[in-house]
Amino acid sequence: MQDKVMVNDTLSMVKSSLTGYANAISECSNPNLRSAIQQIRNSCETSQYELYKLAQSKGFYQPATMADNKDVQEIKSLFS
Repeated sequence: MQDKVMVNDTLSMVKSSLTGYANAISECSNPNLRSAIQQIRNSCETSQYELYKLAQSKGFYQPATMADNKDVQEIKSLFS
């Protein structure tokens, strides 16, 4: 299997895991369990970002063009 395929598959898997953690956190009523899942999610996010940087550096992943400040402010105003 090619490195590019493995990295992209792993990124997809991690993104899916992050969605699962977010759902579990939002439905968790036990503060200790909620905190533990948040810590796991944070670690997973850190790993995802490191893998993303690796994929980008090797040319496996091309992110979308960065938004300019006007676009960012426009989106922020929609959610405020």
